[in-house]
Amino acid sequence: MATKALQAGDLIISLPEKCLLTTSTVLSSCLGGYIKNWKPPVSPLMALCTFLIAEKHAGHKSSWKPYLDVLPKAYTCPVGWEHHVLNLLPEPLRKKAQEQRTTIHELYLSSKGFFSSLQPLFAEDTGSIFTRSALEWAWCTVNTRTIYMKQPPRECFSLQPDVYALAPYLDLLNHSPNVQVKAAFNEQTRSYEIRANSQCKKYGEVFINYGPHDNQRLLLEYGFVARDNPHSSVYVSSDTLLKYLPPLDKQRKAKLSILKDHDFLENLTFGWDGPSWRLLTALKLLSLGADEFACWRRALLGDVISARNQEQTWKITTQICHFLIEETQRVLLQISQLRRSTGNVPPQLALVEKLHLEGLKILQNSAELLCTWEVATPLQLE
Repeated sequence: MATKALQAGDLIISLPEKCLLTTSTVLSSCLGGYIKNWKPPVSPLMALCTFLIAEKHAGHKSSWKPYLDVLPKAYTCPVGWEHHVLNLLPEPLRKKAQEQRTTIHELYLSSKGFFSSLQPLFAEDTGSIFTRSALEWAWCTVNTRTIYMKQPPRECFSLQPDVYALAPYLDLLNHSPNVQVKAAFNEQTRSYEIRANSQCKKYGEVFINYGPHDNQRLLLEYGFVARDNPHSSVYVSSDTLLKYLPPLDKQRKAKLSILKDHDFLENLTFGWDGPSWRLLTALKLLSLGADEFACWRRALLGDVISARNQEQTWKITTQICHFLIEETQRVLLQISQLRRSTGNVPPQLALVEKLHLEGLKILQNSAELLCTWEVATPLQLE
């Protein structure tokens, strides 16, 4: 809560360097010597995760106990969800969550030897302390709560970037897509500072901005969905894209190769203002007739190729939009049935429902826009 009205440029918080938990903190602890001696070197991320697990295990003996006590006991990020709930997520998001799960599992398996080397520090067996679930908790803590703060390279760590810092108290500030802040480490004051770039009323909640993320990204990385998020999108997977292309198109393979080479098979979306320029451009290229294929470079630049190409692009965009509406409604029905059968809504299920309800609004809005846009309008949409 703001104890006074905040104006643009006002300091919201200044956290001294000594309060930040970084790899320097880890190396100055009892883990430092073990990390320096371990080969191959552990990653900076792994060092932080190990420290968090060890300090949590230490309980009241840890000087970080006040901070550890306010950290979530469990996280709502999809990486930790049960499969039946994970399967209700939109396909691109589900795939990314599964990739994160694989990353944590591989990290755990590759770190078992390092964990065992820490045995002299513990009375209990390290296998019962550094478990798969403990690593997932620590990984989620680092992934959801760290600020960006570059550390000097050290030989005792792997070549992965050392840019994480846990910031007690500062990490209690919530995200809002509708505020702007300036955040950076101040070399003069040796403090991490956040300054307001917009106004905040006295006694109002002070928000910060984690970045211009859509709700799929926020759910994946932070475990929540923001209300009234102007950045929200519904993603079109390459599989969905291919469903609506003529299977007998002789240039199909070449077209897909061009899209892949020019990075036009990812981040194809519907937003609050309708289909994105990237989606329309990809579909425009895929809709090129045999006699138009030589114009593919012009298509990628957004040029109008022909009335036939334009009409076909519009038609496929509309078909994909309606397909995604039906898919979203089907998932929402599944969620409704799950709610009735279980009698309550677990937090994960509520998040999935929020995400799909927002997606449905975006798609229905896009369908209306596609109906109102004249087919003759050039496909040069912002």
